Amino acid sequence: MRKVLVLEDEASIRGFIVINLRRAGYDVIEAETGEQAMESLKEHPDTRVALLDIMLPGIDGFEVCRRIRATNSRIGIIMLTARSQEMDKVTGLMTGADDYVTKPFSPAELTARVDALIRRSGGEDPAQSGEIRQPPFLMNTRNRTLEKNGQRVKLTQVEYSIMRFFMENPGKALSREEILDRVWGRDYFGDVKIVDVNIRRLRLKIEDNVQNPIYITTVWGYGYKWGF
Repeated sequence: MRKVLVLEDEASIRGFIVINLRRAGYDVIEAETGEQAMESLKEHPDTRVALLDIMLPGIDGFEVCRRIRATNSRIGIIMLTARSQEMDKVTGLMTGADDYVTKPFSPAELTARVDALIRRSGGEDPAQSGEIRQPPFLMNTRNRTLEKNGQRVKLTQVEYSIMRFFMENPGKALSREEILDRVWGRDYFGDVKIVDVNIRRLRLKIEDNVQNPIYITTVWGYGYKWGF
């Protein structure tokens, strides 16, 4: 069964999330603190998506996200943020989250976000064999991995999806909206700025000089281009 971790210290909000995810067919694990969440992930290594509240007693959602990403690039991570926490959204994405949901949110929106991450995690993606070779990069589309100069680049599933879209379209200017539709899906509720934050994160991983990127270049007022 598709397994989701919900980390939320407010019992009423956590209960609302849990009920709706279970109605949608998910197996839900609950955690009240960051410490509990990390223990639960050890006990349930097959967890596909983690929903992390930011404001928590003890270690906060950002730190939980960092710790998860230190050992697991495949799990989907969604941050739960308050409407006024614009910087928290960016910080969460830069620490390794794939998406964020702003409170208050509807059950349909939350379920759609989780569904989209499950699809991107590869569980419902047809296996494809083959390689995309664009030196110094080598992408293995069967294993969903990327190497640069023979060294593995650790990517989240969102980052992998963006890189694959770029490498399948070398030299083509891709709009932010095209990237959003391809990676997050046409039914995505969120802001197109999520594309910019993920590009910033990708550049930190693949560029030789982040201040002067040569692989992912900006097409001002439009989007980005894979610079080959």
